[in-house]
Amino acid sequence: MSDDVWKRDEIESPCVKICVVHPEARICTGCLRSIDEITQWSRMAPDARRAVMDALPDRRALIQKRRGGRAARIARKG
Repeated sequence: MSDDVWKRDEIESPCVKICVVHPEARICTGCLRSIDEITQWSRMAPDARRAVMDALPDRRALIQKRRGGRAARIARKG
């Protein structure tokens, strides 16, 4: 027996339970949403949620900036 009360047509949250805010980009490194988007998510209209979901893939580049790794550390010492 199914329970129609719990069936929803809502857009699922992109949360992956890795909740760390990137210091420069100011977005969550797990779901890529801003703090405002995270806190407002449950109150957003479906079209607003869809707009956020559509924008998320482009945000990955904001937090994947390489810092140089080992080569940069060696260069700084020299």
